[in-house]
Amino acid sequence: MKKLVTTFFSFIFVAVACAQTHPNTLSYDSLVGSPNASVDEVSWVSGHWQGEAFGGIAEEIWSEPMGGSMMFVFRLVSEGKVGFYEAGGILEQDESLVLRLKHFDDQFHGWEEKDETVDFRLIKLDGNRAYFDGFTIEKISEDEINMYVLIGHEGEEEEVKFNYHRVK
Repeated sequence: MKKLVTTFFSFIFVAVACAQTHPNTLSYDSLVGSPNASVDEVSWVSGHWQGEAFGGIAEEIWSEPMGGSMMFVFRLVSEGKVGFYEAGGILEQDESLVLRLKHFDDQFHGWEEKDETVDFRLIKLDGNRAYFDGFTIEKISEDEINMYVLIGHEGEEEEVKFNYHRVK
């Protein structure tokens, strides 16, 4: 019995520690799958956004929904130079959503192979948040959003927050 109780509390401790480590992102569960959704439900992300990240200025421009998708471009500028770009979108796929992107260096040479993309499946839509696998978009107000991204480095994952304000 003591071993069972110890195992139970160890599991709870690990679960709580993981939740505290990445409090704003979720992981996809293939047994649960993705909910039905359309891009119209995340149309609030459309617009021109800027914020500070990685010691520079991060900029994203998102289109309005059209044709079952929203497209975006991203760039990071640090010390007056582009660090990298991203291009992608949120697409309607299998009656749900997937956030799909590709990375490019400052000369637009792709990081991923020609036919490879980085995909984030929808986990859930919850009020002002869209939870994708390791990527959350949060609406703070009409003029402010947060994006939380799990970034892996040397076997560790870190949740990085991008705070953006609408460019007017």
